[in-house]
Amino acid sequence: MAGEPKTDTALPIYGDAALAHACWSCGDMRAAHFCESCGKLQPAQPADYFTFFGLPRKLQIDTAELEREFHRLSRKLHPDLYVTSQGPERGWSLEKSSQLNDAYRTLRDPISRTEYLLRLEGVQLEEQSKAATDKARATGQEKKQVVPPDLLEEVFELNMQLEEFRGNKKLGEDDPGLRQQIEATRTDLEQKLAATDGELRKLWGEWDALIDRNESQPSEAGRVRVRDAMLALLNRRKYIANLVRDVKSELDL
Repeated sequence: MAGEPKTDTALPIYGDAALAHACWSCGDMRAAHFCESCGKLQPAQPADYFTFFGLPRKLQIDTAELEREFHRLSRKLHPDLYVTSQGPERGWSLEKSSQLNDAYRTLRDPISRTEYLLRLEGVQLEEQSKAATDKARATGQEKKQVVPPDLLEEVFELNMQLEEFRGNKKLGEDDPGLRQQIEATRTDLEQKLAATDGELRKLWGEWDALIDRNESQPSEAGRVRVRDAMLALLNRRKYIANLVRDVKSELDL
């Protein structure tokens, strides 16, 4: 019925958020964000992003439903709704709104969603970012970076081509043949990137199947195998994506 508070039941609750707690206002058992009895906002609790949205730690999610839930919670958690609150709800709404935005930005993109899940699993990607490169140069520290073995020769050749290309630009010269070679390498790298994404999609399905078979405790051996395979592909993907970015930058694309 219109005007009644909508209870927080649009998505199932998993993990720590599934634990029942007494509502601070009415004392009844509450849901993750709002009391199911009185509709009052509940305190912000530490939770992973999947749990915040009431989702299992799966990688193939309904992003349209995620977006709808994001907008629903955004409206219900907006601090302006709690301006006149005499209790701590305004502070909680600010905390929860921040959690909501961070969780949504991470989970809506399949790559960032996978990276985040791997962090929850206790593994971290190799640092391939430009910021890490700049920091390593400034501090003299070695940046953790591993070139995929099958790309060693191609990367070596590409670096030689880019060095020559940069030299030509400094002299105000242009070598159409060299530019064509670099563009061909870029196309090849983009194809490799697409192939890597295809392999990742298969692993997302394998991971989710493990979760479906045993929600509370997926097979340890299977989980580690799929987790490590995703980690290797993500490291490869990030390395290739950075190469493509650098090539485009040099070619002014």
